[in-house]
Formats: sequence, C-alpha cells, structure tokens
Amino acid sequence: MKPAHTGRRLKVIAPAVVIATSAVALSMTNAPAATATRASSTLTSRPLPCQSPGRSKPTVVLVHGAWADTSSWNGEVDSLQRAGYVVRAIANPLRNLTTDAASVADFLKTISGPIVLAGHSYGGSVITNAAAGIPNVKALVYVDAAAPDVGETTGRLSGSDSALNKNPQSLYDMVPYPGAPKGATDLYLKQNTFVRSFASDLPQNTAIRLWASQRPASTSAFTTPSKAAAWKTIPSWYFISTGDRIITPSSELSMAHRAHSKITEFHGGSHLTLISHPDTVTSVIGSAICSVR
Repeated sequence: MKPAHTGRRLKVIAPAVVIATSAVALSMTNAPAATATRASSTLTSRPLPCQSPGRSKPTVVLVHGAWADTSSWNGEVDSLQRAGYVVRAIANPLRNLTTDAASVADFLKTISGPIVLAGHSYGGSVITNAAAGIPNVKALVYVDAAAPDVGETTGRLSGSDSALNKNPQSLYDMVPYPGAPKGATDLYLKQNTFVRSFASDLPQNTAIRLWASQRPASTSAFTTPSKAAAWKTIPSWYFISTGDRIITPSSELSMAHRAHSKITEFHGGSHLTLISHPDTVTSVIGSAICSVR
C-alpha cells in the first residue's frame, strides 16, 4: 500500500542554533536550541543523491512500532530497494522492551558492514536499546518515535496531550496472553482511537483495514525501563509529524534536541506518516544513509 504523495511543508532543523520560528517548551534539560529552514516537500521515489560508483552502501534495517507490523514500512522498502539498497523490515515482538531489543540486536549482529537503523513509534525505544554496543550501527533514524534515556519507559514519553492519556478502558481492548508477567495484558487499540488518532491522515477505509489487522502490544512493552541510550554515541535523525496525536510533536522535539538529532518537521501527517507519505520519510532515511562513509 503506497498512497499518492501530496505536497506538504517540511521544516528541517539544524542542531545547535537559535530557534526563531516558534516557541517550543522543552521538558528535558540540557537541550540545545535550534533554528529552522524551510523546503517544499515535492519528493518522489528516486535514487538517493549520495549514490556513486564504488561507494559502500549500508544495510537499512527498519523496526516497526506497536499496533503495526513490517508492512507499515512497505513504501520505504520499495523506494530504497529501487535505489539499490539492501533493506530489511524486521518483526518487533512487542512483548517487553528488554527482550524486544535483544531480538533486534541478534538480527543486527548477523549483518556485515555498516547499518542504518530506523524505528517507528515504540520501535524507536527498541532501536535505542538494540544498537547499544553494536559498532556496525552508524546512524539511527527516529520516525514519529520514542527515544528514551536510561531508566525511562516508553509509556512516559507520549506527551501530556497525547491521545493515549485517557482512560485505558476507552482506548484499548485488553486481552490476556499465555505466559504474561503478572498484571500484563495484550493491548489492541479500539477502532475509534485507531482511526481518529493513530491513522488520522489516512483514508477511513484504509485506517479501518489497518485497525482490523493490527498486532497487539503487551503492557510490558510500555512499562519496561530502557537499559541503554544508543543516541548518546550514534548520530541520529528525527522525523516529526506535527499532526501526530500518539507521541506528541512537543515530546518528540524534546527527545530530538536531547539526542542532538538532525530534525525534520513534517507539517501535517499523523502517527502513520510513514504509510501516508513514505517518500518524505525515505528522504530522511536517505540523509542518514548519505552520512555513512
């Protein structure tokens, strides 16, 4: 599924300069300020600009988030493959941050050569942990994602005005599962939450189909403290949709500034901009690819 691209405005934020376009209250300390330059989003699928004969190409590994699966990266996989890159969208177990990250780390260790590692949503927490101690990972890309510090939980990073800060009974269908830790359940987003908040910029019939085929996430995935913060040592890129109602733009900006990430703000979109505008997301992954020498 690859919807047609429509024109949007991008704001690319360079780290460590003074912000002039809007006041953003950063909730975390030691966050450098930034300024924005604007560019028209007229992206189409095309070879990435850093391609050149004899240049070493990194493998791109894509990690999906909660209530999604590997197909959420279909548009990015298509563009990257046509640009000549080896790309793998891999399964995220959605059970527990520590074990989910270990699963992804085990996969990364099978790859020779440089890696660009991208995560969407909860997948950002997973890559933050999985990349720690793996020298082949040369760049991290956060797509409407969480980037926890050591000791933080994903559930605490959605932002004060996130759609997830409502009565859980109104947000989720809760289902027990075999071997669950005490008190843990599988969470399925209710249809209204999924369509109106999670996939709010997708056609309704598409959003309903994605809701029907969502993968559940254990409550343990959101309550397990992060054991690592790979963004402290690995360069990172951050894609932020201003229409995201699940992890709010203000929360993502705080995490991105803290990580000294190269930030791109996409004006509009939703928590599933990676599906609605895959070429725009691919361009940010491409910037990370081009940084790898």
